[in-house]
Amino acid sequence: MTNFLLRLVLFLIGLVFAASVAVAVVLLALVWGVRYGWARLTGQPVRPWVMRFDPRHGFDRFRAASHPAAPTAADVAAARALGEQARGPMRLRERGDPVTDVQARPLSRGG
Repeated sequence: MTNFLLRLVLFLIGLVFAASVAVAVVLLALVWGVRYGWARLTGQPVRPWVMRFDPRHGFDRFRAASHPAAPTAADVAAARALGEQARGPMRLRERGDPVTDVQARPLSRGG
C-alpha cells in the first residue's frame, strides 16, 4: 500500500511539474505573439529574441582587470591634497623592493 501511495504522490508531482512547464511555455508564446502583433501593427520589423554570446568577452574582462586604470582627475586631486603621487595599484616588481620571504634552495637533480 505504501509503495502505491509513493508512486501516486510522485506521479502527481510529475503532473504538477509538467503543467507548470506547459503554462510557462504558453505564457512565453503569448508574450511573443503580442510582441509580434504589436510590431506588425506599428510597421516595425520583428526582431528575434537572441542572447548574444562572445566567448572572448570573459577573457577581455579579466585582461582589463589585470591592467590598472589610469588615475582620474578626482584621483589626482585627492592625491595632491594628501601630498602623494596619483598612481594606480602598485605591483611588487614595480616597487623595486627585494623579496625577502623566499629562501633559496639548491637544485635537486631528479632522475
